[in-house]
Amino acid sequence: MAEQERRTGRDESEEERADRRWGELLQEVRVTQMGVQILFGFLLTVVFTNKYDTLADSDQIIYIVTVVLGAAATGALIGPVSLHRLVAGRRIKPQAVEWASRMTFAGLLLLLCTMAGSLLLILRVATHDDFVPWLVGAVVVWFLVCWFVLPMWVRRRTTE
Repeated sequence: MAEQERRTGRDESEEERADRRWGELLQEVRVTQMGVQILFGFLLTVVFTNKYDTLADSDQIIYIVTVVLGAAATGALIGPVSLHRLVAGRRIKPQAVEWASRMTFAGLLLLLCTMAGSLLLILRVATHDDFVPWLVGAVVVWFLVCWFVLPMWVRRRTTE
């Protein structure tokens, strides 16, 4: 009896693969949507506090840029749902999954920028210390490692 080849991958059609990838993507988007929406909601309230008027001009600019980044992240992370709704039944799910994946990746980058801006503003107001940019930079590096570097390393290592 000949030795059977070890089976790798999945035995699925392009449509089945698209269905599976779509389900996985929706689970990922649900997690990030909640986080970005909560952060964005808190950011929106800052301008209505008494403290906002006492912020330095530079801190107000950081706030405005961060709110815009948060809005953009929210749009990118909700976009896959709208895309799916508008193209459902058109027999283009594999392409829709690719576009939704790209929107999600863009949303993650925008979320990273939103979190960095939020952290920068909060720490500047809370501490007024020169180490704040270094601390925020360290946190951004940590996010980059957790969100992008480690996954790409694992991907590269396991697909060679």
